[in-house]
Amino acid sequence: MSLSNLTRPWEAFSYGFLDASAKREMRRKMLKAIAVPGCQMPYASREVPIARGWGTGGLQVTLTLIKPSSSIKVIDQGADDGVNAASIRRFIARVSGAAETMDTLEASILQSRHRIPEEKLRDDQILVLQVPNPEPLRPVEPNMSAAREMHADADYSRLWLTLYEQIVRSGRIMQGAAYPALVNGRHVMTPSPIPRWDVPKLHMARHLTFLSAGREKRLFAVPPFTRVEPLVFSDVPYKVEDHASLTCDRSGVKGYFMNEIPKDDGTSAHELSDSQFGVKAIRRNEGETVAIGDTWYKNGTFTQ
Repeated sequence: MSLSNLTRPWEAFSYGFLDASAKREMRRKMLKAIAVPGCQMPYASREVPIARGWGTGGLQVTLTLIKPSSSIKVIDQGADDGVNAASIRRFIARVSGAAETMDTLEASILQSRHRIPEEKLRDDQILVLQVPNPEPLRPVEPNMSAAREMHADADYSRLWLTLYEQIVRSGRIMQGAAYPALVNGRHVMTPSPIPRWDVPKLHMARHLTFLSAGREKRLFAVPPFTRVEPLVFSDVPYKVEDHASLTCDRSGVKGYFMNEIPKDDGTSAHELSDSQFGVKAIRRNEGETVAIGDTWYKNGTFTQ
């Protein structure tokens, strides 16, 4: 018998980069987050090969969930081909053996920064949202210990007061991205810096959503078929961005969330924020057979 017979072959790193202890902790906290929707769960955020603030929380959740048969899609503000999105996607595929994809319909895990795809997600897909600031009470209560007590007491009066002050001063609620929402009738969460357009997509959705902040060491979840209700007054209805009349200059698609692109003459052009959805539309217009899934919005109107 030799020492080589008693040891395992050397490996550069654990499967999926994270060590087994880190994955066990992440799985425990993810299960707790599913059991108490919208409630923040602390975890020991590990070091990963990207800087904090660039998606470390979402990356740790994805690396915990990934397996060789998975198909991973990574979005950065709607685009799959951005430097951050491409780098994260290639890293995940390299350490896990999972397939890379840009097609929403083909992905089993979708990690996203600031957007939810326009095509509806299925119950066999998992959405992982990167969150820079998970605490909705931070603008009104900088003391995190006091904020935890407010969550425990379901005391969100200061948030309501902030929304009321916006209406009094500006005539409308000015809160744009990261609009606070009540989850399952109990906890208020910040749904990452997604636009108002995307918040209704979380309500009673068929897919599981994880939201993770690596820098703040917090994660929370929205399980399938869970109520996610933006904080609104009964006489001031919730409004999404008015993009229903805008048309994408590249694909000709109308009625979806657009990016505004200034031109030299002072006017603006518009392009679909969900870049791959636009690519599909262009390919279909050119006569290719392309599978396009059902969408959350139709002609700018949300359909559950």
